[in-house]
Amino acid sequence: MTSRVLLLALVCSVVACAKSETNTDSANRPPPLGRVPADTDDFGALLPVDTLAGARVVSLVPAATELIYAMGRGNRLVGRTTWDLFPDSARLVPNMGDGIRPNVEVVLAAKPTLVVLYASMANKAAADAFANAGIAVMSTRVDRIADFERLSRQLGVVLNAQQRAQQVVDTVKATLASVRDAVDGVVRPTVVWPLYDSPVMVLGHGSFVAELLDIAGATNVFADLAKPSPEVTIEEIVKRNPDFVMTSPVSAMRFASSAKWKAVRAVREKNVLLVDTLLTGRPTVTLGMAAVSLAKVLHPDRASRLP
Repeated sequence: MTSRVLLLALVCSVVACAKSETNTDSANRPPPLGRVPADTDDFGALLPVDTLAGARVVSLVPAATELIYAMGRGNRLVGRTTWDLFPDSARLVPNMGDGIRPNVEVVLAAKPTLVVLYASMANKAAADAFANAGIAVMSTRVDRIADFERLSRQLGVVLNAQQRAQQVVDTVKATLASVRDAVDGVVRPTVVWPLYDSPVMVLGHGSFVAELLDIAGATNVFADLAKPSPEVTIEEIVKRNPDFVMTSPVSAMRFASSAKWKAVRAVREKNVLLVDTLLTGRPTVTLGMAAVSLAKVLHPDRASRLP
């Protein structure tokens, strides 16, 4: 997979879904994350009461797709999104689009008994249509590490794979803890992580990627902005003067040749850290590996201590 596609996947996971709700009235948004009961999804609907161990699943959330495979239920998948490319066997599952405003007729033609949707208001009509067709629906937002853990446990219950789900969660949490320990006491460099160029959008506080940066021993200069991908100006980046810019190889080349981005000291001085977006773009079973990869880039002197 090319670096450009990998960067696009990261942008979609952190930026696109957030932008899809920009013009939505706040009263119609799903409940705040982390505040819904364990037996409901992120639209507040009750999860399926009966386990669906034999379900035919259309997963339109990449994190859920990878979790389903990790729990040994990949053979139940009958539909996925364009971004669901991991593991390799997911590529054999029919592609049903990017996961936002899905084609209801195409999904229904796969005869699913469970559809997993991203809980954006752009998907609310589809969620209602599937429920009206008698199909179990899980609408979820996996924006933070805690959301990944919650989704893992919920899918474990729904697909009768609780033990495997708990193993996945425990493994990820153990790796994240090991990374924290490995970089304990380091001098934390300040960084900016551009996500989109026009308009300029950067990594804010409200994202799993921001959590990974903190775990890996960095200080995000835009951590005070609550949104996952706030829109800022080049002038604001210059003012905050980060030690490093974190980005993909393709974007690094674009910054190096851009007069606009050369206003940023870190770009002029070539203090640009290349990120493995294959790992960092997905809030799923690779979260631990993503933290390891970031820590190695930020603190190569601690590499021998990392898992």
